[in-house]
Amino acid sequence: MTRRPTTPWIHRFSRYIIAAIAGCGALTTAYLTVVKLTQSTAACPTKSCDFVLSSDYATVLGLPLALFGFLAYTSMGIFALAPLAVDPVKKKDTRTKLENITWLLLLCGAIAMSVFSGYLMYLLFFKIKAVCIYCIGSAIFSLSLLTLTLIGRNWEDIGQVFFTAIIVGMVTLIGTLGVYANVNNPTANLPASPKPIGEPTLGTGWPIRSTSGEAEIELARHLTKIGAKEYIAWWCPHCHEQKELFGKEAYSEIKHIECDPQGKDDPRPDLCQAAGIQGFPTWQINGKLYPNVQPLEKLAQISGYKGPRNFKNFPNDFK
Repeated sequence: MTRRPTTPWIHRFSRYIIAAIAGCGALTTAYLTVVKLTQSTAACPTKSCDFVLSSDYATVLGLPLALFGFLAYTSMGIFALAPLAVDPVKKKDTRTKLENITWLLLLCGAIAMSVFSGYLMYLLFFKIKAVCIYCIGSAIFSLSLLTLTLIGRNWEDIGQVFFTAIIVGMVTLIGTLGVYANVNNPTANLPASPKPIGEPTLGTGWPIRSTSGEAEIELARHLTKIGAKEYIAWWCPHCHEQKELFGKEAYSEIKHIECDPQGKDDPRPDLCQAAGIQGFPTWQINGKLYPNVQPLEKLAQISGYKGPRNFKNFPNDFK
């Protein structure tokens, strides 16, 4: 009597495992997207996740990189579960076709995500030089998805797998290098704007490029006189934008409180916590908190400033 061959357990449960890993990846990247969009601080034991999230590499086409990761993980979860929704008895042919199509999509997606994650790991350790547990976790998720896709079914044509891996891998790598080309050449984008250029110096951030006019200096002195405070983090690009609005001379007059323990300018995270600071920068004026970058005109208005208001630094960027 001939025994019927049994299906390996990994083939029976591979789609469920892939969907579970994709779900974990989607939750992680969704969280990072919210942190990036709200300028919040990420929960991170290494204290450097926010440094990584604020780098130029964390934004692609003007959107958070984590958002694209969320879309990728969500797509992988859909590809994994889609055939399971089709009746295997009544619609056997339809399910078989859908399984074949989605396995190919899973393979392409896993290869692309693994190549992209590999490049991000290179940036993390050799360019940014920081440790982000979320980035490392995402890379592990991507590699796990690729592994499960390869061993999760019986690939009859191994040549197709290698050919797909080469083509998708090359396209992904070329596209990734193209997307990040200007990050490695910051002088290619030098608009007259307060956006920081290049990577921040550990503990201090970016140097202030703009100079101050009389109005900026007078406003800064007024804010200090009435006891206004600005809560910042050295790695925060929006804090740097606020600095550029004031200019180098005026900002030296501002009373600012460094909230990151790694900051080199007398960090006071205890004061930030006591004030209930949720994001950076946050102004505290007359007992009220004003989060995010504030136009100088608004700071003048809410602080009761009566001096000159012919502010010269980037007046149109924050209307």
